[in-house]
Amino acid sequence: MEAKPEDKIITFETYYDVMLAHIIRTKLEGYGIPCFIADENTIGSNPLYNQAVGGIKLKIFERDLERCREILAAEGDLHDQDHVEIDEETLNAVICPYCGSTNVRYGSATEKRVHWLTGIVSFLLMIFPFYSRKAWHCFNCQRDFE
Repeated sequence: MEAKPEDKIITFETYYDVMLAHIIRTKLEGYGIPCFIADENTIGSNPLYNQAVGGIKLKIFERDLERCREILAAEGDLHDQDHVEIDEETLNAVICPYCGSTNVRYGSATEKRVHWLTGIVSFLLMIFPFYSRKAWHCFNCQRDFE
């Protein structure tokens, strides 16, 4: 039996805080949107796996994507209430240029982490690549930016 496109399960958001993931899940379920949390037990057993697994993922049906965004936008994004990152160079609040969220962190890039040449040299010399690109990462739209 082939799955319908509207039955496709996608990752809505990724969290590094278990409680925030459950708060958002409960809020969406209150509006009748079926959703679940993935990788909570893996990270709960060892928090050091958080970066390796990519955080706790809130999964929804693709058909509910726009409605979920509308609900969280109307109720106020819980990420933005507590914490706003400040750029040390410009001393301004960091805002994602793609979606306008302040749910961002500076760290290892998730896209194009290591240059291909570094990967080949590391493989040939059998060493771990010590350099990785750093960038701002938005946890709402899952994109990196400078």
